[in-house]
Amino acid sequence: MENFLERIADVNGVINNFVWVTLGLALLLGTGILMTVLTKFFQVTHLRHWIKNTIGSIFKKNVIKHTDDKASISPFQALCTALAATIGTGNIAGVAAAIVTGGAGAVFWMWFAAFFGMMTNYSENVLGIYFRRKNQNGEWSGGAMYYLQDGLGSKKGFKGLGKFLAVLFSIFCILASFGIGNMGQVNKIVANIESAFPIKALGAPLYGNVTVYTVVIGVVIMILAGLIILGGLQRIAAFAEKVVPFMVVLFVVGSIIVIGVHYENIGGAFKSIFVNAFSLKAVEGGTIGALISKVVTAGFKRGVFSNEAGLGSSVMVHSNSSVKEPIKQGMWGIFEVFMDTIVVCTMTALVILTSGVYKPGTEMNDATMMGDAFNTVFSFGGIGSKFIAVAMFLFAFTTVLGWSHYGTKAWEYLFGTKSVVGYKTFFVLMLISGALMTSSLAWDISDTFNGLMMIPNLIGVLSLCGLVSKITKNYVDRKIKNKKGVKPMLSYDAKTQAEAEAALGDDE
Repeated sequence: MENFLERIADVNGVINNFVWVTLGLALLLGTGILMTVLTKFFQVTHLRHWIKNTIGSIFKKNVIKHTDDKASISPFQALCTALAATIGTGNIAGVAAAIVTGGAGAVFWMWFAAFFGMMTNYSENVLGIYFRRKNQNGEWSGGAMYYLQDGLGSKKGFKGLGKFLAVLFSIFCILASFGIGNMGQVNKIVANIESAFPIKALGAPLYGNVTVYTVVIGVVIMILAGLIILGGLQRIAAFAEKVVPFMVVLFVVGSIIVIGVHYENIGGAFKSIFVNAFSLKAVEGGTIGALISKVVTAGFKRGVFSNEAGLGSSVMVHSNSSVKEPIKQGMWGIFEVFMDTIVVCTMTALVILTSGVYKPGTEMNDATMMGDAFNTVFSFGGIGSKFIAVAMFLFAFTTVLGWSHYGTKAWEYLFGTKSVVGYKTFFVLMLISGALMTSSLAWDISDTFNGLMMIPNLIGVLSLCGLVSKITKNYVDRKIKNKKGVKPMLSYDAKTQAEAEAALGDDE
């Protein structure tokens, strides 16, 4: 059995290296830069506009008001559900892993990837709204599979390729949903709860590191998740809009307190981030190029793992938004990456770098690093590590809910609307396996499937970059420059376009 697992790990390592290092990172960065240029640096030139229309508008009725239309959810619910999936263990353990692997400089490359990733996520959401359609249940369905099929596939000679890539993306998305969105998250939840809240009476071992306590936690998670997931997107969105803002604010406030206590180290933390990002100091037995590559790769991979810009995942819930303007949901995509990486991941990085728990050149456990950092301030009774355990639970649990929707939409595309109940049921039942895992192989495989999802999605975005540019210009002309007589670009489908135009006033 061990030889079999080692062989799988070796094969996965080869694929992972090709997907992330040889091809994926160049494709990811290239797409982000291209979309930034084609939209004339929208995330910077229209900074005030997208902030005003995202976080600055959350108290407007058309943004937070629940819709009676089962086909859609409010823009704020869409954001919270997307953030539920993106703000996960990658924001805590993932950032710590990036720092351990690539040093403090990896944080800079996370920021770098996020800056351009904002426009990748923006483009995905614009295309998601533009190419969405209603399924047999009257619900909106959108995502990379649809803009691959009807966008890329509409170009002369590319119909077959568009459909093939759409199917490929859906398969990889389903597989990833059971990794990053299911077993991996539960595994992290269980490990943190067992460590922070030990119960000796339930510590009897069953096999390996699996105990009665492990199974109990897994069953409880499975039941809680099942009650929400089987209730459909409306129930997931209702839960997400209540929990996500709370957990993000709580984590950021806690992080600010820790950073504030160690305020004298803030300058040194930022210095180490910028200096080590471009350090030409070679490691023993390595080369300068290899070291820099390791730092950049660690930052990019963990950045994408955290905010998912380029994977084509969160667009599947953003497409359920009640908005009519593709650009409006695109701007929520910019904010999603900003909040996830620039805010939450930066908080994690600064906590680690200012608290003194990060010691370059020594062996460190990235899984417990944040707990140790919080314990430097909240040391009484290990409150710090308990706080992180609760944060990890909320972050990981909401990720499970978000990814259940992504997998559902991919399954629906392949097998039809009526069969999604089977997928959801199996997804919920598989949660228990995450509690029983004793190997990190599932996480490594999840990383690979993330990269495999990314490739067909980015091909779709690149092939339709001109369309995104046109839709953006159309919006800017109408809404920012106030040009008259410009017909809005809202949908590829004439009927949906007409309906959206008629209801456009409700989107204001």
